[in-house]
Amino acid sequence: MSMLVLVAAICIVLGVLFLAWEALRTRPLSHFHRPSGSKPTLEPEGQGLRFLGPARNWAGLALISAGIIIFVATI
Repeated sequence: MSMLVLVAAICIVLGVLFLAWEALRTRPLSHFHRPSGSKPTLEPEGQGLRFLGPARNWAGLALISAGIIIFVATI
């Protein structure tokens, strides 16, 4: 039983790390640019919330879901 809990925890941690990797790997975070009429910023241009979509993050969400299912199954 404790081995299943360890596997579930590893699945959840790897899923969260995968989600973070997907969000950060697409654009350089330190690219300097100046939006029209404002001060300089390091925020990526036009990032929006597209990086949170399930189409790009399905693997991380699947790992987290598998970990939660294993946790619930061991109770």
